[in-house]
Amino acid sequence: MIYLDASYLVKLYTDEPGADEVIGWAEGKGEFACVMHGRLELVSALKRHQREGSLTSQRLKALIQLLEKDESSGLIRWLPFTEEMVKTVCQQVLDLPAAVFLRAADALHLACAADAGLDEIYSHDRHLLAAAPHFGLRGRDIISPKSQ
Repeated sequence: MIYLDASYLVKLYTDEPGADEVIGWAEGKGEFACVMHGRLELVSALKRHQREGSLTSQRLKALIQLLEKDESSGLIRWLPFTEEMVKTVCQQVLDLPAAVFLRAADALHLACAADAGLDEIYSHDRHLLAAAPHFGLRGRDIISPKSQ
């Protein structure tokens, strides 16, 4: 199982910059995982593409159907988060060095990947990648590998 945050998941369904690299890398890798709120982040990003004119309503509907197919086939697995996990990640955020910038959603991604026993998290978000070691994870970016 490979953890992808929403910045990578959206690249599997759109042609935004970095999509070719992510799609090429992802082929044949197997099962991908993301915390459940990542589904909402993905759908919101797809809706943003529609609002900005790069997706038609018809194409958005087709992508949602493809996402549902990928979910039912097991290609994408949504990991739950619990109240206890949120409390734990709140403490982890409080314990971070003052200079570490981390958004709430990214903290949940990191905590969920660590809770699932994974060693790595794939993202194109520089703040998430920089905070990953504080959660016992190696942050990976195949789009800009030199930034790691």
